[in-house]
Amino acid sequence: MTLFDRWTESLDGLKAQGRFRALRLPRGIDFTSNDYLGYGNGRLRSPHQPELATTGLASRLLRGHHPIWDEVEASLAKWHRAESVLVMNSGFTANEGLISTVVEPGDWVASDELNHACIVEGLRICRPRKFAFRHNDLQHLEDGLKSESEKRPPGREMFIITESVFSMDADRAPLAQIVELAERYGAHVIVDEAHSTGCFGPAGSGVVDQLNLRSHVLATVHTGGKALGVTGAYVCCSPLLRDYLVNKCRHLIFTTALPPAIGPWWLDMLPKVQGDDRGRQQLHENTTHFRTALAKRSIPTLGDTYVVPVVLGDDSRAVRAATHLQEKGYDIRAIRPPSVPQGTARLRISIHADHAPELLDQLADHVTEAIRG
Repeated sequence: MTLFDRWTESLDGLKAQGRFRALRLPRGIDFTSNDYLGYGNGRLRSPHQPELATTGLASRLLRGHHPIWDEVEASLAKWHRAESVLVMNSGFTANEGLISTVVEPGDWVASDELNHACIVEGLRICRPRKFAFRHNDLQHLEDGLKSESEKRPPGREMFIITESVFSMDADRAPLAQIVELAERYGAHVIVDEAHSTGCFGPAGSGVVDQLNLRSHVLATVHTGGKALGVTGAYVCCSPLLRDYLVNKCRHLIFTTALPPAIGPWWLDMLPKVQGDDRGRQQLHENTTHFRTALAKRSIPTLGDTYVVPVVLGDDSRAVRAATHLQEKGYDIRAIRPPSVPQGTARLRISIHADHAPELLDQLADHVTEAIRG
């Protein structure tokens, strides 16, 4: 079998399972992106330094660093009341880079079983002793922490990694209780805030800040490409950890920096999102409205946030339902394994602040048709 035969056989297998994916242009009303606050429909005009380069040219340790990123990082640190911030190229590389840099072989990591693929990949790279605790199960987590603390080898560290808002199940981690367990057993906590940044907390800075846990976690990871509507990501951490990442994180050292021209985009976004209490309120009102509309139609959902998963189980059933909704003019996709566990294929409906209530009622009717028709 040639290399090309191997690829063809693999793709044919996906097609036979109904899991073959193809890139396509957006079409229909957006109920699938993570543009929670609706910023993606607008364009920011920046008064800041229009002469900035449109390419990064080199890594930040070479010629890719620019004063605009010092300004962006200082503004982000102030927003989160964090000691330090490091901007990186994407949420995936920020999580993978942070985890694979701070966690060493022989360390022990408790990771929620539903953590995002970038967290899984970060752990794969650094090869720690892994403990996948059942989703949001505090007792299972404590069992692992207790067992490890009793036999931990000298010089080895313990970590707990979770997301604050889970993007496929739409629920939130019990962060206050997780931090309490971490402090009881001597573990460090890393929180991925990708889906909460902009939507929860004081001025939208996230769940960790909402719960006043900033000083109790090792680091938080945030992305610009969801509610904030900008390119890039960042890590909130201590100055020591920031220095360590700059010197040790391969995902920063060997990657061309973001273009300086993107920096003003960040600086324009920050006051917008910080002052958008009405947008956050509307987002949560829309979420309640749509979830209530589905409940009235006896359509069960997972979680309680602006991501609304409707689990249908069978892959083909989820695809048929999504196709029906797309034909009605909505951009809603079927989510299938391996993105979600086997047998839990679903519609993932993303509610935004700029969705009108009557549109949400209409969508609830069409979801009912798609599932039961």
